[in-house]
Amino acid sequence: MKPSFRRPLSGGRAAAVLAAAVLATAVPAAAADTGVPGAQAPPVPLRVATYNIHAGAGQDGIFDLDRTAEAVRGLRADVIGLQEVDVHWGSRSDFVDEARALAEELDMRVFFAPIYDLDPAAEGGERRQYGVAVLSRYPVLEAENHEITRLSTQTSDPVPAPAPGFAEVVVNVKGSHVHVYATHLDYRADPSVREAQVADMLDVLAADRGPKILVGDFNAEATAPELAPLWQQLRDAAPDGGGTYPAIGPVKRIDFVTVSPDVTVAGARTVATDASDHRPVVTDVMLHRRGR
Repeated sequence: MKPSFRRPLSGGRAAAVLAAAVLATAVPAAAADTGVPGAQAPPVPLRVATYNIHAGAGQDGIFDLDRTAEAVRGLRADVIGLQEVDVHWGSRSDFVDEARALAEELDMRVFFAPIYDLDPAAEGGERRQYGVAVLSRYPVLEAENHEITRLSTQTSDPVPAPAPGFAEVVVNVKGSHVHVYATHLDYRADPSVREAQVADMLDVLAADRGPKILVGDFNAEATAPELAPLWQQLRDAAPDGGGTYPAIGPVKRIDFVTVSPDVTVAGARTVATDASDHRPVVTDVMLHRRGR
């Protein structure tokens, strides 16, 4: 099968496993599975990051995907959740497949989960897609593009409805299997859609066993009432972290790395860079057991 990063996954687990198998052929393995039984193995370190890349444009509004790649490389993260990723989307990003380009530049695997999947701009062109992505240095065992409630920006008079763009990957970190989710929540002042999205995400997480890490641009601060249910299940990895938006002179912390109780946070920080209009967040964690 020819590898493809441009097709949305179906909801079935079989399709998710197949998609992950295709993904694994895209980039050579950077870390091997030791096969150590999780219950008896020592804790496994993992560096996780989240970064809204603003479709490759910096705080200055100039599209420069090389600058984006350098900012991501500088995080030295093993797994990175990206938001606002264009794949042949339009002129603002030169119709580039940003997910594939960043994966190739950084020598990482990638799973792209489109929120929008539109017809080509011209006959014979590539489909126009926009969504979130997960980059990983470690083998990806499974991948799925889940639906959560969304209020579309691509239709007139939209109503909240299920739509894709909530990415989940199961990563094999030296024998420890961790579920990593990447999300981008609604940006509008009305919190009702975010409230529904939080409920939908928690339903997805509840169906999975083992260590879980949810990252993303939540478009709300930690104290926002609509995020409260998250903190009953997950922990904010950087409660004392600096602001993440805007990138220059940030006044809000709306980009998060969150972890389940069985994941230990060893350190977290917000990274100052103007390669996007957001700042990335980097977190070092320890995984204690094998989970699926």
